[in-house]
Amino acid sequence: MEQAAQSRGYTRIAGVDEVGRGPLAGPVTAAAVVLDLAALPEGLNDSKKLTPRRRAALEPEIMARACYAVAHASVEEIDHHNILRASHLAMERAVAALDPQPDYLLIDGNLIPRDLRIPAEAVVKGDGRSLSIAAASILAKEARDRIMVDLAQQFPGYGWERNAGYPSKQHREALIKIGVTPHHRRSFKPVHNILYQE
Repeated sequence: MEQAAQSRGYTRIAGVDEVGRGPLAGPVTAAAVVLDLAALPEGLNDSKKLTPRRRAALEPEIMARACYAVAHASVEEIDHHNILRASHLAMERAVAALDPQPDYLLIDGNLIPRDLRIPAEAVVKGDGRSLSIAAASILAKEARDRIMVDLAQQFPGYGWERNAGYPSKQHREALIKIGVTPHHRRSFKPVHNILYQE
């Protein structure tokens, strides 16, 4: 996909991906990565297909060889807008933070965030089809997982260090037993239902 964009005259092609749409807690995180196609990290793949160990090993390799940026949208922004718009905000921020700016974007998913002013294409299942998007998925996942491990130390009992805020059995049970934290997404049904029980 990167080579196809290059053949149309683009030179700085960024892959953009986000992670954290489904969790009940924590921010949504996006990364934008411009790879050097002549010096690709070995074994790049969709972050969901990699073991945690392999992902952790690839992260510094990508950072050493690529131009990248990571950005977030907060729980407040998720609740204020909605999860789709918040994930697009995180993507827009990651792209804006790239220096120098890319001239073309490959965006994971079927929608292009509305405030991007750079030529872009949406790539469905992009993390399996574009190495730049795969690299972005790894950086976003690693960054978000670290945030959730930090939050797990401040708010023990929810298992965020293992479930990253996703609605695992332990997380759902803790919501009922311990209650809702400031890091829970109030607009998400399981959280909303606990807050507004009759």
